[in-house]
Amino acid sequence: MKNRIRVGVLRETKNPPDRRVAIPPVTGLQILNKYPNVSIFIQPSDIRCYSDAEYRKAGFFLTEDLRECDILIGVKEVSIPTLIPNKTYLFFSHTAKKQIYNRELLHQIIKRNITLIDYEYLTDKSHKRLVAFGHWAGVVGAYKALRARGMRTDFFDLPSAIFCKDMEEMYHHLRKVQLKPVKILITGGGRVANGAMQTIRILNLKEVTAHEFLNKEYDEPVVCRIDPDQYVERIDGSEFNLKDFYANPEKYRSTFKRFTKVADLYIACHYWDPKAPKFILPEDYKEDDFKISVIADVSCDINGPIASTLRPSTIASSFYGYDRFNEEETIPFVDKKNVTVMAVDNLPGELPRDSSIDFGEALYQNVYEALFNEDPDGILERATIAKGGKLMPAFEYLQDYLEGKDAVSV
Repeated sequence: MKNRIRVGVLRETKNPPDRRVAIPPVTGLQILNKYPNVSIFIQPSDIRCYSDAEYRKAGFFLTEDLRECDILIGVKEVSIPTLIPNKTYLFFSHTAKKQIYNRELLHQIIKRNITLIDYEYLTDKSHKRLVAFGHWAGVVGAYKALRARGMRTDFFDLPSAIFCKDMEEMYHHLRKVQLKPVKILITGGGRVANGAMQTIRILNLKEVTAHEFLNKEYDEPVVCRIDPDQYVERIDGSEFNLKDFYANPEKYRSTFKRFTKVADLYIACHYWDPKAPKFILPEDYKEDDFKISVIADVSCDINGPIASTLRPSTIASSFYGYDRFNEEETIPFVDKKNVTVMAVDNLPGELPRDSSIDFGEALYQNVYEALFNEDPDGILERATIAKGGKLMPAFEYLQDYLEGKDAVSV
C-alpha cells in the first residue's frame, strides 16, 4: 500500500456554475473506510449540491488551502489561476478533441508539471468507459423534452428539474402529467438513451416498433426508440452491419427523413460521427409535412446531424426557437410553425445530487484501487493526458494544437 495520500475535493470554478461533485459525503466515507492511508479535504463551496454543513456533519475537514494535497479531484475544467503546480488532477478537461477554448488550460497544465487524468478516458482493457454522466443526461433530457411539450401546447406545466431536490421529486411532478396523443421518438441505444427511456417509462406509455411508429396512427401517446439500422442504410445497398457502420460511417446514408413526417417530439440520444450522414437537413424542415415540433438534442452536436441545433442552450435558459424557413434562431413558444429546441450540454447538472452519487460510486468501484494502490490494467495510464511536463504518448497528437497550429473547436 502506498504512503499517506491526501486528496482534495475542489470547488467547481467553471462558469456557468456546476453544482456536481465527484466525492459526495457518503462516497468519501466509503473511501476512508477502505483506504486507511487516504485523507480527504474539502474545499468550501456555496454552490455545491452537498452543503459544507453536510460534509462537516460527516466528519470531513474543510479548508481553502489544498496545497498540501497530492491529488485534486473536481468535475469540470479547473480555472487556470487556481491550478497548483506538481499535483495530480482528475476532471473533465475537454482538451483531447482540440477544443480551442481550453488550449491555454492544457498549456498551463504542462507548464506547471501537473499530471492530468481525464475522466472521459478512464476505460477498462476492452476500452469500455468506467465513469460517465451520460445516463443522467438522458434522464433529464427526456424530462425537459416533455416540459417543452407542455409549455408549447399549454396542456400541462412541469417545474424545471433544477428546482427539484432530486430525481424522485422530479418524477413526482412527472407522474401527474396526462399526455394527449403524441408520438415520441428516441435515437440511440447506450447510457443516454436508456436514461431517456427510464424517464419516459414513468408515464407508462405504449412502446411501439419503428414499423408501427411509421405506419400506424394512435389515439394514445406512444414512444419508439430506434437504433442505427432504422435511420441509416448502406449506400451500395448491402445489408446493414453495426460494426461496419461504426468503422465506416461514410459508406452510409440517412433514412431518418421518414420519421420527421410522423414524430411530434424527438429526443436525440445517439452518438454521432462527423463522417456519418446527417439526420435532419435545413431543407427537410421546410417541407409541408414536416411534423416535429420539439427537438430535445441531448447529444448536442453543434453543426452536426440536426440542423436546428444552432448552439448549446443553458440550464437557466433551456429552450430556443428555430425558424424552419429562415434557418435562424427565434424566441421559443411564440410561433407554432417554429421548432422548439432544447440543447443543454450539461444536463446532469440539473440533478446534481443523484448524478454525483452515481458518478462517485463509479469512481469508487472502478478507479480508486488503481489511484490509491497499483494500476496493473493501465486504467490511469490510458486516461493520463499530461505528466512530467509533457503530453503522454497516446495524446501526443495534441502537440500542434498546443502550439496553436492545429486548433479546432469541438
